[in-house]
Amino acid sequence: MDCREADVSSHQPEEDVKVELQKLLRVNIDVGQERESQKDSTVETSSESTDSERDCQTPSVFSIDKSMGDINNEECQTLRVSSSNKCEMDVDGEQESQSPRVPSMTASGAGILVKDEEVTFVIPKVGMEFESEDHAYKCYSRYAVLEGFSIRKDFVNKSRINGAVVSRRYTCYRQGYRPAKHNVNVRKSQQETRTGCLAHMTIARQPNGRFRVTHFETKHNHEFVTQSTTHMLPSQKRLTFAQAVEADLINSSRMDGKPKLGMGFDSEDHAYEFYNAYAGQVGFSVRKDYVNRSKIDGAVASRRFTCFREGYRQKDKRDLNVKRSRKETRIGCLAQLVISRQSDGKYRVTHFEEKHNHDLVAACRVRMLRSQKRLAVSQVAEGNVQNVFTIQPKSTFELPHNAVGDEHGYNPIDYKSKLSFKHTREMKEGEVERIQQYFRSKQLKNPSFIYVMQLDAEDQITNIFWADSKMVVDYSDFGDVVCFDTTYKVVKDGRPFSPFIGVNHHKQMVIFGGAILYDDTVESFKWLFQTFVEVMSRKRPKTILTDQDAVLAEAIAFALPGTLHRICVWHMYQKALKQLHHMFVSSDCFKNDLCSCFFDHEEEEDFIQAWKVMLDVYGLWENEWLNEIFKDREKWATAYRRHIFCADIRRAQLCECFTANLRKYLKSDSDVLLFFKQLGKMVNDWHYKELEANYDMNQHMPKLMGDVILLKHARDVYTPKIFELFQQEYEACLNIVINQCTGSGSLFEYKVSFYGQLREYTVIYNLSDETVMCSCMKFEYMGVLCSHALKVLDYRNIKILPDHYILKRWTRDARV
Repeated sequence: MDCREADVSSHQPEEDVKVELQKLLRVNIDVGQERESQKDSTVETSSESTDSERDCQTPSVFSIDKSMGDINNEECQTLRVSSSNKCEMDVDGEQESQSPRVPSMTASGAGILVKDEEVTFVIPKVGMEFESEDHAYKCYSRYAVLEGFSIRKDFVNKSRINGAVVSRRYTCYRQGYRPAKHNVNVRKSQQETRTGCLAHMTIARQPNGRFRVTHFETKHNHEFVTQSTTHMLPSQKRLTFAQAVEADLINSSRMDGKPKLGMGFDSEDHAYEFYNAYAGQVGFSVRKDYVNRSKIDGAVASRRFTCFREGYRQKDKRDLNVKRSRKETRIGCLAQLVISRQSDGKYRVTHFEEKHNHDLVAACRVRMLRSQKRLAVSQVAEGNVQNVFTIQPKSTFELPHNAVGDEHGYNPIDYKSKLSFKHTREMKEGEVERIQQYFRSKQLKNPSFIYVMQLDAEDQITNIFWADSKMVVDYSDFGDVVCFDTTYKVVKDGRPFSPFIGVNHHKQMVIFGGAILYDDTVESFKWLFQTFVEVMSRKRPKTILTDQDAVLAEAIAFALPGTLHRICVWHMYQKALKQLHHMFVSSDCFKNDLCSCFFDHEEEEDFIQAWKVMLDVYGLWENEWLNEIFKDREKWATAYRRHIFCADIRRAQLCECFTANLRKYLKSDSDVLLFFKQLGKMVNDWHYKELEANYDMNQHMPKLMGDVILLKHARDVYTPKIFELFQQEYEACLNIVINQCTGSGSLFEYKVSFYGQLREYTVIYNLSDETVMCSCMKFEYMGVLCSHALKVLDYRNIKILPDHYILKRWTRDARV
């Protein structure tokens, strides 16, 4: 092993120095003995020596330049010299070219000069000189770290003429005592570290411009830290940083995507872009936090980039007047990256915290993060969205292939359910070929894509149904309520497109499948509903909402036994707009009153009263169409179907939005491929909105109206949209009073009403199973408990929402 020699010189005559060095060449000096016997020695050096008879291990010390940011490529390893060090040294001042260079020390008068060319470990002594104040600090800092304590810059005396440092004192970090302050408002007091330690080193500037040690106190009044905890000292952290810088420069480390301590950047923006790219790979967003600017030129001296969930939002007095407060995003995450500008102008990583205290965002949702939104949204819709939903179990799609095809495999032509007559509507020339070509290309890209075609008596394709894997998955999760829309009856001379629509756990529109029907007879609808059920693994919906049509009613009764069929109130309202179009010209208020009559009344008495008032005010008692639909009011009016679960689709007005976006593409004179392209774009947009809602749900917690156990529990279970509805019901229950309570066994009947109102609701509570039933039946048709039921549960001291009143389709785990 090569020895590392020290280049030593003194201010004595050269002849004496040479003689002394020659003596040192011949003698192995024991450091411990040297310190005991030669107390007046002014020079102590260290080197490594390996002998077959002796094994001596010592720590390595790093070479750092003036800025501590640039590291000399030459390594300098020296022994730690102390009173307990028994390692021997071989010193050869004439073989400098054969060994790594170490600092030269020359005696100057009464002092020893430690040059600033390279820094190594030496024990400070009174009279030792340094070329600069910073060089003295580095030397004392290394000595302190190896001993087991940290230092701080204390007193400084500067010249009044030019502001240069005249003298400086470096002390132990436990020097002095912390001043007593009246920190009454401090929640967590700062831990006491100072013990009045007197250990310090004082330097003073000499006429030659160097700094000499004028006082050096080595005694401490506290224990040193152990070797295992040395890394926690501030001085050690600086050395660790210097090590990282050295490794970065020597090894020319490349940016592999993950920040590293000491990594360099040309600019602050470069550092931000790198950290933001890393955040995108991991799954979080970046926020620019603290910045420290130079007082001289205003340039950034240091900057901290944090996770977007860092810290906590402070309370704002203006929140009291805000109707809808912002969602909480900050939860005190400590993940961060800190950069500091070095003397060479580069910015280097001085601190990097990798751990987060929250779940990271999935790869398919990363592009919705605020700092990542430079990427195109369209790529998510067309790329990641498809990748998320195309991987499904094979068995999910095997059944429909065999059910609607032949026994040898999948065949999109259904020969078993041919119509016995020719279809009622003609296709445009070449339209069938374009549709088939489009579906084949879709299936090549996604083998889980399904399409089935029905033939007429002349073996011509007449009806088509299709669904992709995402639609099948959506139906398995939210197919309890289906709205079947015959849009072509709304669009005049439009393409006969009929989608199956529903709502997800965010109350957003989802599509379960689509159909093009060139024949609207009972046989065609029977085929369509049977095919739909087969494709969906023979799972029938609980409720289906359709237009008012006797043909549809017959087909549903045949193909979907057990499914509750109701007429969609939205369809009835659309028909009313057509039938009563002349009334809109004569009265500006008629449309609002008509809309209120269809959608706003949930009790039978209120609905009938509002209907009669509308007929009286506008003189419509003799209108045959209104009288006809009033006879069938139990099939469509909200007041008569409150016991049927409809997922609140009546308020979503899904079909209106759907038709408006596809209206121009449904025209028969437009290319069918343009229609499919626009439909696909709409479906991708819905998928993306769901991803946004899922991301928002995972990153933001809805704000509570108060510290209520019931609300906390509901917030953790429901999606934000459903929780918002639930919290509104709870807020309303605070204004409800219990007027009467009667009991019989385990059953209790409560009469409740809103404060100051006469209308009463009946709530029945069963003590044996903790079930509650309200006369308003909101839970039955919507799936969320009403304010009347919540009032009774609170009266019975039930603070946690019972599991049987939490529908999975409205929860965060609806897709699990």
